[in-house]
Amino acid sequence: MKYIFVTGSPGSKWSNIIKNIYNCPAIDQSDYDEKTRTYYHNPDGGDKHLMHLGAYYDPGMEFGDWFDELDKHSKEECEAEFDKPFSDRGVRIIRSHVFAHHIDFLKEHWPNCPIILVYRDNDQCLGWWVRCGHFDITYPLYHKYYVNLLKMGEIIKDQNRDILEHWDSKEGTIVDDNVELASVLKIGKPKSYQNYVAERDIKVKVI
Repeated sequence: MKYIFVTGSPGSKWSNIIKNIYNCPAIDQSDYDEKTRTYYHNPDGGDKHLMHLGAYYDPGMEFGDWFDELDKHSKEECEAEFDKPFSDRGVRIIRSHVFAHHIDFLKEHWPNCPIILVYRDNDQCLGWWVRCGHFDITYPLYHKYYVNLLKMGEIIKDQNRDILEHWDSKEGTIVDDNVELASVLKIGKPKSYQNYVAERDIKVKVI
């Protein structure tokens, strides 16, 4: 297994899902850069804490600018883009919101690589994304592809629709916390703990 693919709409809390498996022993963390690939914020006020870390892939972002047309590219072209921010060994987490529209393509070309689906209700996604900084988020950048709040709302709806379609149609494992997620992925034990059931509005499935 070379890659773990992750998709979820903006505001789905997918970054938190990733953050809480990122320090597992099997994960390649060489995409981390404190100066250029982190975002600190506190949506509830008070001291800021780390919310985004590592490489993000999406149109208008540092990597994956053409991922909205992922299926028009070869496997070799895709892997060259996946691998750009990495320099070490281990399993590489490749995350993109627009992977929601290319789940079948990912499964066809990387059948041995798991895909993590993160789902949260449309309104909750948009509301949380706004609380986390909306277009003032400094990393990753959302301006080019997501444009404005109206467009963001439309895109969240479209991405969630495709995530739910594959959630229902693909066999997989629904997980309740990051320890179970790491176990399903076989990447070793995480150093922190996150319970998705306790947060209630997050749903996570590995297909």
